[in-house]
Parts: sequence; C-alpha cells; structure tokens
Amino acid sequence: MAAVEVKDLSKEEVVENDEEEEVDAVDEGETKDPAKKKKKKKKKKKTENDAPVENHADAKTAAEKVESLSVEDTPGEGDEKKKKKKKNKNKSGKGPSKEQTNPPTIPIAELYPDGNFPEGQIMEHGPAEGIDERTAKERFSSEEKRALDRLHQDIYQEIRHAAEAHRQTRQYMRDWIKPGMTMIQICEELESTARRLIGEDGLKAGLAFPTGCSRNHCAAHYTPNTGDTTVLEYDDVVKIDFGTHINGRIIDCAFTLSFNPRYDPLVKGVQEATEAGIKASGVDARLCDVGAAVQEVMESHEVELDGQVYQVKPIRNLNGHSIGPYRIHAGKTVPIVKGGETTRMEENEFYAIETFGSTGRGQVHDDMDCSHYMKNFDQQFVPLRLQSSKQLLNTINKNFGTLAFCKRWLERAGATRYAMALKDLCDKGVVDAYPPLCDIKGCYTAQFEHTILLRPTCKEVISRGDDY
Repeated sequence: MAAVEVKDLSKEEVVENDEEEEVDAVDEGETKDPAKKKKKKKKKKKTENDAPVENHADAKTAAEKVESLSVEDTPGEGDEKKKKKKKNKNKSGKGPSKEQTNPPTIPIAELYPDGNFPEGQIMEHGPAEGIDERTAKERFSSEEKRALDRLHQDIYQEIRHAAEAHRQTRQYMRDWIKPGMTMIQICEELESTARRLIGEDGLKAGLAFPTGCSRNHCAAHYTPNTGDTTVLEYDDVVKIDFGTHINGRIIDCAFTLSFNPRYDPLVKGVQEATEAGIKASGVDARLCDVGAAVQEVMESHEVELDGQVYQVKPIRNLNGHSIGPYRIHAGKTVPIVKGGETTRMEENEFYAIETFGSTGRGQVHDDMDCSHYMKNFDQQFVPLRLQSSKQLLNTINKNFGTLAFCKRWLERAGATRYAMALKDLCDKGVVDAYPPLCDIKGCYTAQFEHTILLRPTCKEVISRGDDY
C-alpha cells in the first residue's frame, strides 16, 4: 500500500506542475481569462497543502524502500503468496493435500497426489556382532549410501503408500472394534476400509493376506469362514493382523486389543519385546541376536491372572520373517528366542519383526477349521485332471497370485462349490493350507509386529504410527 501511495503522489505532482506551467504560459501570453486564473490559484493551493513529497528523486527513493520490503511485510499480495506456499508444501509429500474423512473413505493416492508418501520412523542400524559401531553410524553421512538410497526411491514410495493405508485403517479400527461384535463383522469392516484406502486394483494394489483376528489361546492364522458366529467378548485378547500391498510390496503389521485391564502387562511385555527386536535389527545384524534380544525382554515380564502369576513366554515356534515382492515369507526367519541362525541381515531387505507372547507353554500347534491358504511360491507346473481344480486355480491366479487368501475371499471372487477343488490343489502341493495356530486352551497370547526396511543409510520402521 505504501508503494502505491508514493507513486500516486509523485504522478499527481507532475500533473500539477505541468498544469501550473500551462497556466503561467497563458498568463504571460495574450489571454487573461478569469476562469483560468481561478484554476491557477486552486492548483497552487493544493500543492502547498499536499507537500510530503518534494520531488521525483524523493518519490523514487521511497518507492525503492517499499519494494525492498519482504513479501511477508506486505499485507495484500504477501497473504496470497503465503497461501500459495502453504499449498505447495502440502503437495511436496510433507503433508496430505486434504484431510481424511471419518470413517476414512479417501484413497491414500488422492491425499498425496504427487506420489510422495510419509516416511516411517528413521533409526540407526542396530549393533552387529563383529561390526564396528562407528561403521554403522557412518552410513547416515556416506554419499555412496545416499546414492544407493536414491536409486530405490520408487520402491520406497510404493511400500510407504501401503504403510499409510495400513496406518489409517488400523487407527480407525482400534476405536471402532467393541465387545459384542461378531468376528465376521469386524473383518468385513476392516477389509472394506483397507480396500478403499489402498485403492484396490487387482494384483497392483490391495490386501496382502486375510485379516487375522485370533482370540485368546489362538495365536495366529484365524479368520472367520462364512457362517462363523463367533462374538468378541470383553475378556478376550484378540490379535488383529492384516496386510496391504502396492505392486507386491507388502506391509505386514499387527497389534493386540484387550478390553479388560488385567491383560495389560501381557500386552505391554510383547510390545516391548517387539521394540527390542526392531532395535537389534539392521544391516549385518545376525538373526540369532535379534531373537535373543526379544526373548530377554519378553521373559522379564509377568502377568497375574486369577491369583496366579505367569511369566510371559515367547512362542518359540512362531517367528518373524523376510518379505519379498508378492511373497510374505521370503526365506529368512527371524526367531524370537535365542539360538537361531547366524545368518546376517542385508541392505534393502524387508523384514516383519513379529513377536508372540503366551501365558501357556509357549508353543503352538494346528487346531480348528482352516481358513488361510496360499499358492506355493516355488511350485512348478502340476498337471490337474479335475476341471473344477483348473477353474479354481485360474481364479486364484487372477485374484491373488502368490498372496494369501481365505475362503471368504474365494466366495467374493465368485467361486462356488470349491471345497473338493481346493482340497485337490492342496493335496498336489499347488496350494498350501495354513490352519489356526493355538497354544493350550485357557491361556492367553498376544502379538505385535512391524515391517522394517533396511535402507543403505538407515533403518526405516515403515509401518510405525502414532498408535504403536
């Protein structure tokens, strides 16, 4: 505004001076018109009253001072530029371009239209046996490692996209799940929410495996089949384990819900053990060292139930694992007890750091009706004689590929009367069955899990959220 005022005054003075010169010229000439004399006096009077700017040089100096002010000091134009800057910041991947609804309905890709999704928690690589600690810390500043980081940005963005869909889904579900709901109701709400957020698109984007909602002594691999009327109760300890993926880049992440506070020490012990496993992980870390760290923390916790004290035991025959494209178990096993393999973790590997604690024996076995299935990743061509088996395999290949699925999902894909065909595929080794895994009846189990990425420069806990 100041600049405008200065410029207007300078122009006005120039006009007035020109008019005065014109009037003087007329006076000095032949004409002595009274009207013109009146005009002359009026102009002179205005010039004497409005004299804050004496000449063009002063006006120019004032204008230069105003123009030299920062945009933030200029109320009008600056406000518009600030708004533009804020809008651009949202498009840079540092924040969503618009707010999510409640319940969440907007796909993550629309919230981050530039394709830059939020990073997970950044940590240093854990200490490794035989590796100098200084070497691990230098990865952060190494230009060579940073260059390797930049080469894989497309992969990193895909997995972060899947992670953000997982985060927003579970944060909504943690508040939504209540005792009295059926397990089918819970799974269908979670899966429909996750499908919307991930932008389900065949094998390009979707759910990575069926929603696990194992209760109490059942630790893993339970999801309700059609007709299952099981109801979630107040005294249940339920493990919610589900996965999302973009182009086969899988997020495998789980948490435990309990409504009765008496189970809090069990849940806390398993969660802290998971954090210990994450901390011990990193490039060059030995898998056995991760397992030892998990066991040490978990067994330091105990829980009192009905007057009896139970030590929280790691379930020794359940493990974390490496993750590959379209492959939930990619070959490496991360134990949760000491004495495992001395194999080392490597750069650009993905791992599910997954821990289970129990008040029972600390060992699980197959039990109950099977619901989880997955095509054998390494199985070569197998001739099939039954036409129904061929049709079912085509349905599996089209909808799931080598990702895990359940009977509910087969039915959603249009499969009918598939029981015999599914058994045939399992008998021939084309498809593997994964029944529910249970400890002794009457005990309680808990689970926590995060997906981590071992970048060349750092360790990224991709699935980390405000909830856990």
